[in-house]
Amino acid sequence: MKLVQKSLTSEQPESLPILGLSVDILPNYVQWLMTQIDQGQGLHVVTLNAEMTMQARSNPALAQVIQNANLVIPDGAGVVMHFRLRGRKIDRCPGIEMAAALLQAAVSSQYSFFFYGGEPGVTELAAQKWRQQLPQINIIGTQHGYVAGEEMDQFCQTLQQLQPQVIFVGLGVPRQEFWIAEHRHLCPNSVWIGVGGSFDIWAETKTRAPGWLCDNNLEWVYRLYQEPWRWRRMLALPQFAWRSLMDIFS
Repeated sequence: MKLVQKSLTSEQPESLPILGLSVDILPNYVQWLMTQIDQGQGLHVVTLNAEMTMQARSNPALAQVIQNANLVIPDGAGVVMHFRLRGRKIDRCPGIEMAAALLQAAVSSQYSFFFYGGEPGVTELAAQKWRQQLPQINIIGTQHGYVAGEEMDQFCQTLQQLQPQVIFVGLGVPRQEFWIAEHRHLCPNSVWIGVGGSFDIWAETKTRAPGWLCDNNLEWVYRLYQEPWRWRRMLALPQFAWRSLMDIFS
């Protein structure tokens, strides 16, 4: 059960339980988020996959952050599989696609965006790529993820002064979730979304899996091919599948 009110609108997401957490089901996430932006409704959006779910089982602090989020989106194929095993068909909503759709849809509304995370130069390059595609887009600032000390204090002051309507944070899981939970008070009316490695894809410093892999829920295979060091983290996938089966038959 969520510990915070999700929205001031009449349309409420449907929450479905998953291994001690829950995901929120909506027919159109982007449209719903745009409604929240129009109302100045601050939100923390989490894009949940199998790996994050398993991390939360061994990290109560992360589980608490996810439970306190205003919107938890079914990002991963494993999450979709879990509900299909329980007889409920839901659609996957990859976070990178939702974020891109929000950028595209918001051009006419001139929402203001801020990009935070990634290696030095990556977020600025990602912003440049978006400006080339959509000259009207209103990206009002970027900041790489390697800041600390006085530089972090200055960055927080800048963010507080700018008050962007949408803030994408790409620091990886669980760092981005903790950072948003700790700092969202700086921009209480903003929509904060953890976007993982999206900036690298948008900046074209990395490539996303081919469409046929994404369509068949095998994007993780391509990610493992690109970053073999991730193999330990990928062990969460069979663990998640086993836990899902145990949950169904318990």
